[in-house]
Amino acid sequence: MAFTTLNPASGELVEEYPSWEEEELESALAQTAAATEGWQATAMTDRGRLMHRTAELLRSRSDQLAAIITLEMGKLLKEAKAEVEKCAWVCDYYADQAPAFLADEVIESDAGRSLVAYQPLGTVLAVMPWNFPFWQVFRFAAPTLMAGNTGLLKHASNVPQCALAIEAIFHDAGFPEGVFRTLMISAAQVEGVIRDRRIHAVTLTGSEPAGRKVAATAGEVLKPSVLELGGSDPFIVLEDADLDLAIGQAITSRYLNCGQSCIAAKRFIVVDAIADEFVARFSGAVEGLMAGDPSDGATSLAPMARADLRDELHKQVEESAAQGAVIVTGGYPLKRDGAYYAATILDKVEPGQRAYGEELFGPVAIVIRARDEADAIRIANDSDFGLGGSIWTQNNARGEALARQVQSGCVFVNGMVKSDPRLPFGGIKNSGYGRELSLMGIREFVNAKTIWIR
Repeated sequence: MAFTTLNPASGELVEEYPSWEEEELESALAQTAAATEGWQATAMTDRGRLMHRTAELLRSRSDQLAAIITLEMGKLLKEAKAEVEKCAWVCDYYADQAPAFLADEVIESDAGRSLVAYQPLGTVLAVMPWNFPFWQVFRFAAPTLMAGNTGLLKHASNVPQCALAIEAIFHDAGFPEGVFRTLMISAAQVEGVIRDRRIHAVTLTGSEPAGRKVAATAGEVLKPSVLELGGSDPFIVLEDADLDLAIGQAITSRYLNCGQSCIAAKRFIVVDAIADEFVARFSGAVEGLMAGDPSDGATSLAPMARADLRDELHKQVEESAAQGAVIVTGGYPLKRDGAYYAATILDKVEPGQRAYGEELFGPVAIVIRARDEADAIRIANDSDFGLGGSIWTQNNARGEALARQVQSGCVFVNGMVKSDPRLPFGGIKNSGYGRELSLMGIREFVNAKTIWIR
């Protein structure tokens, strides 16, 4: 197997990197194992200094790193730059907050002194996807390294230059050799790495099938895991919504990153009273999106990351239409080089259609019509996924009350779902388990050790 840089905007093969043999993998595992004890003993202030330096390098190299993201997975260049800046933010955030998050917690008991000490586990393996090739990595790496763990990255096979650039950033920031390594290994080699005694925990962001395999292996060898899997986020529009705000945010939430985001709005659940108006205005805005070179600032619709992903998305759209969904706009691959798909809206999506129950990972929005708010909540929860969701109403109290009824890891009222270093992030049901970011994220892979003193 080779790691391949294939430009999604042109279909051009740019570079290939051979995957490692077992000897190279063993060398990397040994290097990280040798670095782990010393890194755990490194003072938090020194870890923080290096993490702040990492943030500085991300910002100073933003143009170069964003260009790599755009080349390898097709993200609009302006979105790629924003992704790099967000990585710098999470580095600064944990450099500043980790000392308080991991400080000893004194608890009153029958002891003369009792406390909880938060201590690193060892080495954390991260299996990461291509859709946010920097952010997904840094949101794991910043808290992991600040907690005193070492990190190993198995990145997606279509973003090898991103994977190598991330390792180089940590190296250039001054982290000791082996504290963070990129493993150029195949998916088939991941199970063996999880089972290796030098690995102490694993985190995965990716597909549901991949998550099940990783969870099963980690469970078998009794190692903690965090999974962030697929999503089919509801975007619930009530009759009192500010439609100008809702439609503007709907465009961004669905078509950002060409719709290739776990927390993109995917199911637009609109009450009947305003459904016709919403669909008409939404489709008009969608038809204004312009496909083109993702490096061009005028482009508003990027290519999908791979042609096979585009073809599978088209199959989902065609079969849903055959099952009764109505194609309002789009619904076809664009006739140009690269993995482009027309920005699409499917209306009148109902149970039994592929689009109703499956995640559509690309620039396709589905509209499901609801009788009223109670029916909208029922539809929102009629899903195997539970990552995020949003509610649109001009009554904030109503929005909060309904948000508590939605079965998901987060709900935003009058705002698009997004990840923020200050807030816990993760899902329930088939969207995974565990939390990243915030206080909860850094404590996922530490030993909460009780110390009792007479």
